[in-house]
Amino acid sequence: MMIDLLVAILLLGGAAMAAETSPEPTFNKDVLPILQKNCQTCHRPGQIAPMSFLDYKSARPWAKAMKVAVTTRKMPPWFADHRYGRFENDRTLAQSDIDTIMKWADAGAPEGDSKDAPPPIQWPGEGWQIQPDIIVDGPNFKVPAKGIVEWTNIVVPGGFTKDTWITSMELLPGDRSVTHHMCVAFIPHASDVVYNVPTWTDKVRDASGSEIPETRKAITPTGTNTAVQFCYVPGTQFEDYRPFAAGKLVPAGTDIQFRLHYTTTGKEVIDHPRLGFTVAQQPPERHYANFIINSQQDPAVFAIPPNDPNWQSPISEATFEEDVDLVWAMAHMHVRGKDMTYQLTYPDGRTETVLSIQNYDYNWQLGYRFKPIRIPKGTKLTVTAHYDNSPNNRANPDPNRTVYWGDQAWEEMMSPFFAVIARKNVDTKKIIKTAVSTRPGA
Repeated sequence: MMIDLLVAILLLGGAAMAAETSPEPTFNKDVLPILQKNCQTCHRPGQIAPMSFLDYKSARPWAKAMKVAVTTRKMPPWFADHRYGRFENDRTLAQSDIDTIMKWADAGAPEGDSKDAPPPIQWPGEGWQIQPDIIVDGPNFKVPAKGIVEWTNIVVPGGFTKDTWITSMELLPGDRSVTHHMCVAFIPHASDVVYNVPTWTDKVRDASGSEIPETRKAITPTGTNTAVQFCYVPGTQFEDYRPFAAGKLVPAGTDIQFRLHYTTTGKEVIDHPRLGFTVAQQPPERHYANFIINSQQDPAVFAIPPNDPNWQSPISEATFEEDVDLVWAMAHMHVRGKDMTYQLTYPDGRTETVLSIQNYDYNWQLGYRFKPIRIPKGTKLTVTAHYDNSPNNRANPDPNRTVYWGDQAWEEMMSPFFAVIARKNVDTKKIIKTAVSTRPGA
């Protein structure tokens, strides 16, 4: 018995000594794999993040900041409530990864042996997230140093000489600092089209730059905005249809309309956006279709009262008239946006919340890629949103004024985006039917 006890003590002592001498995490062996998987998409040259995490030299100065960002779960950005929906692109860090970065920073951020580093990811060049097969040059646009730039449309040649199935799409701004957002639409070629000429609508604005509501023309949201194929916003730059064996058919001769929205920053800038595609060698199995179901925009209905911390907008509704799979969604609001929730009501009366975006951040308008959700014909999608027009919202430029629908960041929008996969030969204009509602969300 005494020998057994001594053996046990020695074993426990050895385990304790091993624990005391276990190596601290190093960058090359432990931290770099986490950064490659979860962070380098944004943290590399030419992307939205202000610093690069591609190697030790560039990441080391940010070790303490990285620890704070991951332990507070500020980074990587992710605003979908985990109680609802299942997502293919959830980049939330596991607690073990957070612990690794924390211990690495606390240990003085050691580099470790270069032989332990995984091979570097071969990211596409020139700032692309996808490696495009086709690049369409957008227009050069002079953004002035000061003033208001109204939403501007410019048509450029698409360059499609034959019917083409595209399998991913990416919008690459020339200068993100002035890019509020930009969208592209596919339009049939017209004999009288004029390329590279900007067109816009001058709006009557008050001294603050907000559109005067009495001068705003009534706009009925169509919801079936199928001409708009994709929008770049801060946080969302591309869509990839390949994981779903899907694509979009672009007829020969199609032109491309760039819908540009810039915000001045005190410095004159020439922006030159580009649009990239990958293309299918064979027609894909299914069709990928995008939709925007804007809420009611009438100033008599969409008017956020001063100092209201939780105003409910009119809801957005759409009914599916085809059997489809819901695969992607993105909320677009401006600086007073607070939350947005997507709920399905199935034909049998069952309801399901599939996306609940909390603590919405205008600077990180993420796209959420679902594990495909089967949507039978007759299902209704209801989207609700809230806004914080109070002084507690640090992004709020003026909590003492009523805020109406408008293009500028100090105005507001309620624009739920989503995408579905449908049968290959579907008429995309008949996939959904929208309802214009004046009632607030449930």
